[in-house]
Order: sequence, then C-alpha cells, then structure tokens
Amino acid sequence: MAKTQTFAAKAKGKKKASHVMVKFVKTVKSERGSYKFQEKLVKLEDINQVTTLK
Repeated sequence: MAKTQTFAAKAKGKKKASHVMVKFVKTVKSERGSYKFQEKLVKLEDINQVTTLK
C-alpha cells in the first residue's frame, strides 16, 4: 500500500507558533539573608518583550 502523504507535505502543513516560550528566573532574598530562585515559563508574543518582564 502506498503512502498518501509524504513527510514534506506533512511538515509544510503545520503552522508556525505565534508565541515564544521563555524561562523566567527571579531571585528573592529570604529573611535569613540567602537567595532563592523562582522559575516559571512565560509565553510572549515577541522575543523583544523579554525586557518588560519583572
């Protein structure tokens, strides 16, 4: 039985993601004076919006 869809046709049909996932790491100083790191994944529309994160 022959394939009805090639890999090239399948890859061409997929849409490019309209957002970018970025890992955001924030430092927080604890009461004892040590630093903790908080990580979270953030979805951005454009990579240039990285500078606006806080």
